[in-house]
Amino acid sequence: MKLVTYIRVSTQKQGDSGLGLEAQLASIGQYAASVGGDVLQCFREVESGKRKDRPELAKAVALAKRMKARLVIAKLDRLARNVAFISALMEAKVDFVCCDNPHANRLTLHLLSAVAEHEAEAISQRTKAALAAARARGVLLGSARPGCWDGKEDARRRGQLEGAKASAAMRREISAPVYGPVVPIIKAGRDAGESLRAIAEKLNEQGFTTVSGRAWNPMQVMRLAGA
Repeated sequence: MKLVTYIRVSTQKQGDSGLGLEAQLASIGQYAASVGGDVLQCFREVESGKRKDRPELAKAVALAKRMKARLVIAKLDRLARNVAFISALMEAKVDFVCCDNPHANRLTLHLLSAVAEHEAEAISQRTKAALAAARARGVLLGSARPGCWDGKEDARRRGQLEGAKASAAMRREISAPVYGPVVPIIKAGRDAGESLRAIAEKLNEQGFTTVSGRAWNPMQVMRLAGA
């Protein structure tokens, strides 16, 4: 059995230290051994579970679809704490399994993701309430604190510029492996006189997805047609 694995932590600190990753890898390793699976590639991401635009997950899904492999995640909450996200993944017809519930059916996955979503929302609401209470007491938070940037104005501006450059570079790096195989198909289709919609349908049929893991549409094809 061919396997594509995905692991995720929520913070850069966890990503750098390996906290949480080792346990996920161990769980995935045990599952792979139990089914005699061959891991083709492991995708790792440092991103909040609330976000839907996770490029490493998109690449994992795309590879699993192309190779007709099973996508393996250590725990359901590492995939997402969002019912709509889980539903979209199931509708994408990707064979995936969560090691903490390897025999879960579609109904069970919906219920578990609903519970996880509720828990995440409860945590968010408690955090917002605590911050609002602090502000009501007159507590200044973050960069609003008096003197926070005194003597650091130039450093702040440099940081903003460097952050913007790093963000642009990261987007290019993330999109390159996903769009690399797609651009020649789009150009060949345009040279052959195919419509944007026809090209988008062809990409979807072949299992390609956008960086965000969504299906292709004519507008996205048009954007890459001149790449």
